[in-house]
Amino acid sequence: MSRDGRLAGKVAYITGAARGQGRSHAVTLARAGADIVAIDLAAQIDSIKYKLASKEDLDETVALVEAEGGRCLPIVADVRDIDALDRAAKQTIAEFGRLDIVLANAGIMHISTADESLETASHNWGDAVGVMLTGVFNTIRVTYPLMIEAGNGGSIVVTSSTAGLSGMLDGTGGIAGYNAAKHGVVGLVRGYAKYLGKHSIRVNSVHPMGVATPMVINPEFEEFYNSGENATVVSISPRLLPINILQSQDVSNAIAWLVSDDARAVTGITLPVDAGVTTP
Repeated sequence: MSRDGRLAGKVAYITGAARGQGRSHAVTLARAGADIVAIDLAAQIDSIKYKLASKEDLDETVALVEAEGGRCLPIVADVRDIDALDRAAKQTIAEFGRLDIVLANAGIMHISTADESLETASHNWGDAVGVMLTGVFNTIRVTYPLMIEAGNGGSIVVTSSTAGLSGMLDGTGGIAGYNAAKHGVVGLVRGYAKYLGKHSIRVNSVHPMGVATPMVINPEFEEFYNSGENATVVSISPRLLPINILQSQDVSNAIAWLVSDDARAVTGITLPVDAGVTTP
């Protein structure tokens, strides 16, 4: 596979890289010339009903990146564990000698009902916020000092959601946590954009609508959707474009632009990739 060279010599640190959007981002950036650090829990979280990515999925991401001509360092780590992510960041420098791109992408989706117990609501909330807000903070916190030290500038992109712009709630703890996390990372993006700008490190977020990944394309979510319990969570907002669901590549294309020199003057933005769903 021919690499297009836009990101030649760059190294990208990507969480949630074993499958779905993370894998697509890894392959897309590798095709553009980057080497990849692919980080994933590669295990189940007990509050999640659908099957999460496995070590075999992570190995497949490695093979796909290598097929594009890139090097890929796979690391099993939990984004909720800042020490594990710090070790991964140090491994990145040891292996590649630099770090240019950070994609805080890891995400989960809870499937529950509004009559869940308080214990379940609290547990699901904690896991959602842990992965998608604390996990984003941890990812940025362990990587930006290395980027500053290298002095090469860089780009950080956080995966939020249309929920992080317009809101989404169904009365359950997991979706409340998802909604809060996807809003919360916007604050992190704006703050870090101001904090890191003087080092030529750009920080942005992308806000996709539903994406056809295993997080939503799975038997558990399909059963939930068909049960009628989903009215508030997955109600179809008006699209300005005739696109009912995104492909991962749609998001990867936006990220590939954001991390490239073509977007060198772009920082602190919340970029919708949503067929116009959030247009006022």
